[in-house]
Amino acid sequence: QVQLVESGGGLVQPGGSLRLSCAASGGGFSVYNMGWYRQAPGKERELVADIISGGTASYADSVKGRFTISRDNAKNTVYLQMNSLKPEDTAVYYCNADIFYPPLGGRNYWGKGTLVTVSS
Repeated sequence: QVQLVESGGGLVQPGGSLRLSCAASGGGFSVYNMGWYRQAPGKERELVADIISGGTASYADSVKGRFTISRDNAKNTVYLQMNSLKPEDTAVYYCNADIFYPPLGGRNYWGKGTLVTVSS
């Protein structure tokens, strides 16, 4: 069974940095697009950044120049390096991936989320 397992959230002061990781666990699958979304209290879930298997990335305007998404295809893992964090970055961050797993075909998967809190 395919699962996305996130790690790296926590409490950080404004201006600080955090690195999130998300690994697709299981086996016998192929991972295509991977990305990070976030949902702040009282707000809708929004795309933060995504990256295709070839490495081309895109970002929300609110994080451009501060966040960097990357991936290790051999490890089926996506990372989100977050620098110059602001209080408005506080949210639950969710990993997302398009995965082809032969018993189930192509599907979109979500992780359970990891909380990032930016506060002094």
